[in-house]
Amino acid sequence: MFNFVIMQRNEHQKMSTKNQKKKDVSPKNDQHIKRNFLFVSRWGESLDIAHASQQEGNSVKLFIEDKASKEIGFGFVPKVPNWKKHIDWADIIIFDYTGYGKECEELRTAGKIVFGGSEYTDQLELDRNFGQDELKKHKVKILQSKEFFNFQDAITFVEKNPDAYVIKPCGETQELKQLLFVGNDDEGHDVIRVLKAYEKSWGNDFGNFQLQRKVKGVEISVSAFFNGKEFLTPINVTFEHKKLFPKELGVSTGEMGSSMFWVKDSPIFDATLKKFETTLGKKNFIGHIDINCIVNGNGIYPLEFTSRFGFPQIFIQRAGINEPIGNMLFKIASGQKFTINVKKGFQIGAFIVVPPFPFDDKKSFELFSKDSIVIFKKEIKEGIHPMHLKKINDEWLITGNTGIAVMVSGTGLTMKDAQKMMNNRIANIIVNNSYYRTDIGDRWFDDSDKLWSWGLL
Repeated sequence: MFNFVIMQRNEHQKMSTKNQKKKDVSPKNDQHIKRNFLFVSRWGESLDIAHASQQEGNSVKLFIEDKASKEIGFGFVPKVPNWKKHIDWADIIIFDYTGYGKECEELRTAGKIVFGGSEYTDQLELDRNFGQDELKKHKVKILQSKEFFNFQDAITFVEKNPDAYVIKPCGETQELKQLLFVGNDDEGHDVIRVLKAYEKSWGNDFGNFQLQRKVKGVEISVSAFFNGKEFLTPINVTFEHKKLFPKELGVSTGEMGSSMFWVKDSPIFDATLKKFETTLGKKNFIGHIDINCIVNGNGIYPLEFTSRFGFPQIFIQRAGINEPIGNMLFKIASGQKFTINVKKGFQIGAFIVVPPFPFDDKKSFELFSKDSIVIFKKEIKEGIHPMHLKKINDEWLITGNTGIAVMVSGTGLTMKDAQKMMNNRIANIIVNNSYYRTDIGDRWFDDSDKLWSWGLL
């Protein structure tokens, strides 16, 4: 446990802190109060939120854990090399990734206002088998899956039980999104070939993984913010686009873009996340949680949890939220109950990326992409969300090592309106060697018909 938990403080400090907290969490003072925001980031993904919170008048400090990502955010927001030294300075501490649950719980115990996970929600996301067991415990229908610790056992299983399967890495390996493989062969021959290839290339270093029976339908996720006691409304419904190329071709990237909208009620939410409301309160969770599902005429089948901000989900959500994001996160973290003020209609966003995305190739990144400039034809940056960038002499330069330059968002009363706004903004940007998907949002026109007919919208 951190030193600050056991640090002795005099009575004056205790009273001062107590009175300040009472002042800060009062809804009457709301967004006009300027606060100190400490962002603790795994890969630098929270730069956009930190930058927006700073533009709203708050003081911000950003810590990035990953060494290769340390330059991200330079020139946009103040950076710190050790977040723990700034705990007492912060009015709120925001963790943007899974794996900090223990620290979040200790900070809350010490009286800090924290937006982030818990040990329970970390396990929900990182341990796929635990997540599936919890779904069953909460009486949520799940797809058949089986855990394996070596490739040969998995190959033998598919040979004896021919079907279409999805290969899902667990633990740290699941961060390499291109390793997730969705089989198309009803006999499982394609899955067997991929398992044999992984065995040759990874050996015993791959770790455990799941084979999950594939089911056809619409892939959709529902998410909500949780204030420590209950979910806040409206609920967010998201359609992810994970493959590198349009029409769902190429390798899995984790995400190339998303479309979404906000709703007061959702049958999918009621059948999945809503059942976890009491448990999340007991398990000391305060933050954002998402569950990805496949749905069809036979039912709703949860696939996996994301018990943190989704990326790029949170940036596109921000485009659809009509209140300062920093103030909203503070209200959630301090346990306030309120209705989030959101735009009507649709929100959409696409990543603009450069080589070697989605692969890890340091030489290619340094040769083609490092320090490349994000050029704006017109100096209009509304809806442009900085990702793995630094700012020097007011120029946006690509840094880090992944090749994610910016996220571009758009909003509109119809999906086509949102697409038009996003595409107009993309047309204003020049990034050498860049690429992005041109079909983000197109799924909606087909998927919505199916969802309406199944009674899920």
